[in-house]
Amino acid sequence: MDVFDRYAPFVQDFIYRNNWESLRAIQVAAGDAIFNTEDNLLLCASTASGKTEAAFFPILTLFNEDPPASVGALYIGPLKALINDQFSRLNDLCAEAEIPVWHWHGDVNQSHKNKLLKKPSGILQITPESLEALLLHKHGDIARLFGDLRFIVVDEVHSLMRGDRGGQTLCLMERLSRMAGVNPRRIGLSATIGDLEQTGRFLSSGTGRGCVIPKIEDKGQVWRLSMEHFYIQGPQAGEAATKSKRAQQMEAEGEIIDADVVSAVKPQEALPEIKTLPYISPATDEAPKAADPGMGYIFEHTRGKKCLVFCNSREEAEAVTTTLRQYCEAKHEPERFLIHHGNLSVSYRQTAEEAMKDEESYLTTVTTSTLELGIDIGRLERAFQMDAPFTVSSFLQRMGRTGRRDDPPEMWFVMREDEPEARAMLPETIPWKLLQGIALVQVYIEERWVEPPVLDRLPYSLLYHQTMSTLASGGEMTLGELAGRVLSLSYFHRVSTDDYRVLLRHLIEIDHIQQTERGGLIVGLKGERITNSYKFYAVFQENVEYTVRCESQELGTLCAPPPIGEKIAIAGRTWVVEDIDHKRHTVYCQMVKGQVPAYFGECPGDINTHILERMKKVLLEDKVYPYLMQNARARLSLGRKSARAAGITDNPLISLGGNMWALFPWLGSYSFLALERFLKIKCAPYLALKGLDSSRPYFIQFTMKADRNTFFEVVCDMADEPLDAMELLYPKEVPVFEKYDDILPEELVRKGFAYAVLNKDEMLERVRSWRIFIQEKVGSKTNNKITDNTPGHHFQNPF
Repeated sequence: MDVFDRYAPFVQDFIYRNNWESLRAIQVAAGDAIFNTEDNLLLCASTASGKTEAAFFPILTLFNEDPPASVGALYIGPLKALINDQFSRLNDLCAEAEIPVWHWHGDVNQSHKNKLLKKPSGILQITPESLEALLLHKHGDIARLFGDLRFIVVDEVHSLMRGDRGGQTLCLMERLSRMAGVNPRRIGLSATIGDLEQTGRFLSSGTGRGCVIPKIEDKGQVWRLSMEHFYIQGPQAGEAATKSKRAQQMEAEGEIIDADVVSAVKPQEALPEIKTLPYISPATDEAPKAADPGMGYIFEHTRGKKCLVFCNSREEAEAVTTTLRQYCEAKHEPERFLIHHGNLSVSYRQTAEEAMKDEESYLTTVTTSTLELGIDIGRLERAFQMDAPFTVSSFLQRMGRTGRRDDPPEMWFVMREDEPEARAMLPETIPWKLLQGIALVQVYIEERWVEPPVLDRLPYSLLYHQTMSTLASGGEMTLGELAGRVLSLSYFHRVSTDDYRVLLRHLIEIDHIQQTERGGLIVGLKGERITNSYKFYAVFQENVEYTVRCESQELGTLCAPPPIGEKIAIAGRTWVVEDIDHKRHTVYCQMVKGQVPAYFGECPGDINTHILERMKKVLLEDKVYPYLMQNARARLSLGRKSARAAGITDNPLISLGGNMWALFPWLGSYSFLALERFLKIKCAPYLALKGLDSSRPYFIQFTMKADRNTFFEVVCDMADEPLDAMELLYPKEVPVFEKYDDILPEELVRKGFAYAVLNKDEMLERVRSWRIFIQEKVGSKTNNKITDNTPGHHFQNPF
């Protein structure tokens, strides 16, 4: 029996009504795995490929045949907006079969939740944070709610693979299964996974099941891709170049490159060549004369279109939205720009989502990663990306938001920078964001490379969180019982019993855990203040947030409000602060005209070493990337000339004049961070190295009295010495990195940072490779190590 025939009649009717001519390959593969095995399942396919239906068609069929006696399937989504969207999609599909679909998160009213608690059934959609709250506060109901749980579906699983939130999700699935006495099958969904086998093992941790990973051969894909560069002020890089007729045509009409992309390539098979095809996209509006060139470019190519503008931070999203709205006002045009990010109130986010779904509404939404994932926001014609995203995964997700319903995905990169001054230092003459954008595109087109998951961590902050949650929900436990419940969670496989003993002793000392007269452990008074807060449910770092209100309207939240009378930017507008209630964390304001920067907290970026290495190759090769527009090609040419003239692609250490130097290591974020510390802590005394100033992860500037040869001798010899990662921490440093690090024992915080954050091994491997730059001195027969009398120490300070 084929998969379609195996589907329940109401599923077949749904397929007929939607005029599907045949099932997609991923739906056939998923149906075969779910119907014919007891294994877990990982589905990885492009955006809008039907992954959700592929998972739920067979699940609903099985529920129709044998209704579960409790919640039968748990859907875990990373965003509330994604759950809201899937809720409406699944409700339509389940209505005929009378399989209820519930959703549970902070924006869902209590009456809806009470109905589920009264009669648990069907499918429950939930975020990791809400599931944590459910296990904590409804501990006694878990067996009744989930006693017949058969499936857990984890959507956008890639978004949970790189930090504590993914670890929390894994712990929650294991804890839920134990509490309910079930072992549900797990199904992971994603469009961008770098290592399928490793992700499959992660997904299956603690289940004792195998994981089916179908190899789906897609038909191939066409991208419409362009990348343009703008100086914020002054003439553009392309204006100085001699323009061909073709260049003039491109400048006048705009061009997007159609790039052929296939999903799987055999090892000896040549990758398809990117073909430059004319795709005329003339401007549909004219920006004000004094407009920022990059912003004006977006303004002119969004009117009459349904677009997204992706920014890498909430601050940037606010600034872009405010600017574009000011252009509308200056042109006396209706406002056509919306905003969507995590600090906005629910009403603002939902307004943007509903407007994007309206087929008759041609509006553009400026957003962050909140619309990067698979929320259905209708047919989008075009996405813009401000500068380069940090990862290939983000690039693919963002571009995948467009091109649905048989149109190819379409993305326009907009790279902006201040024009380097005539006397600028060498590093400032390199277009780093442009190189990063090119590298992100090229590694996928050439290699189908996506960042691998980061799973082998020392998650002490999460260990604290799960310890407190387990104790708060389960009541008094012996030390052995608590350790048995927590350390047996598969995500903590690297945590030793000694480390856990250190943690528990510390928590007892600071009254987060209390020891009873019988010797048992319960949550202490200070611990209760943590676990009783709604902010406890989330393991990602949160700033102290203030709710921003204008009369009765809630605008969103922000951190560290300015003094009364100052201006703030939120919801794409500018407001003046009239009053601040610090006790209730509320800011009261009124709308005014003008523009000011917004601030919501830092937005860190983790860039992989493979991207930095491809950026170096961009400078080395003479390849013309067909998606580069006129200014971008000219700016890249200038950057290549500058890099080659200085030799930064041949030698990582470049003299900037006098005793000032620049180091270009071509390392990813955490290897680069380890190198900074290696130079400061281990090497600086022997080089008289001072004033180290980093532009992470691109270059490091510093002064030193040593010459080039001595630098390489010292760092290479030092890299050959035994090095414990703990040596890369500064004296008395306690590098708080995760949400609960400030509660942990200092020794665990230091250990977690040294062994799980700093990429010492990759850094040392790169440093050792620099030995080729050491020039043999005349008459020298050794490696020129300078020895002193300290045991195991081969260096002395020559300065």
